[in-house]
Amino acid sequence: MDIVARALEFKPVGRAARTLADWVDLQYSLLLQQIIRAAPRARGRLLDVGCGDKPYQSIFRPHVSEYVGIEHEEVFASTHASAAEHRPDLYYDGNRLPFADKSFDTVLSIQVLEHTPRPQALLDEISRVLRPDGLLILSAPFSARLHEEPYDYFRYTPHGLRSLCENAGLVVTEIWEQGNIWSVIGHKLNSYLAFRAAGSQGMAVRMGKLKHEGKGLAAGGRPWLLPLVVPAMVAVAGSARVLDRFAPDPTEVLSFMLFARPR
Repeated sequence: MDIVARALEFKPVGRAARTLADWVDLQYSLLLQQIIRAAPRARGRLLDVGCGDKPYQSIFRPHVSEYVGIEHEEVFASTHASAAEHRPDLYYDGNRLPFADKSFDTVLSIQVLEHTPRPQALLDEISRVLRPDGLLILSAPFSARLHEEPYDYFRYTPHGLRSLCENAGLVVTEIWEQGNIWSVIGHKLNSYLAFRAAGSQGMAVRMGKLKHEGKGLAAGGRPWLLPLVVPAMVAVAGSARVLDRFAPDPTEVLSFMLFARPR
């Protein structure tokens, strides 16, 4: 894997590899499409709950007056590299968000709720800090591999998300599906090829992916399998996108993104 690592250090190669890796990563690429589509709905003062190293800040920043990122201090310290490119603005203990009532026009929560041991309490806090005309943009997985262990607790149906929001005094106005059955199958197959067959976790970290899992990933791998694995992953990702469009089954999806407002 040392040869691959050295090749990735050459910027044009690294950029091309990252672009291809993002495209075959169906979960990431489809989620990113939704985030870009949702960003113009944000406005005013935005709070990113569970912001990590703020990967979506550049997408939302043109639409809001302020972007504030907050993280659970213990979880962030154990799942993110200490040299994270963009660090949270604030940390909290996982109980009460350190803001006054009705402080934000937009609250963003992307793939965070599954890592929250008390999701209802978090939704209650989000509702508390939202202004009366504010908007919650939340994405949560329905089908996903175990990740950020041991801080991986739940998966969500749209009905469960709607119930949590209603209990927090929020009205869900819209829910988007992220992919469907072929994306689910394709993503799981590509994850197996990348991580189990080629053992490319360390390479993914070098490309800037899986940064939230970097502390627990081995540096080894099987680079001699990449000439077989990479074309197979490209074929799987392309086929999944086509089949999602022409033979959909929306009861099997990767994630759901919802929009909710205070009641």
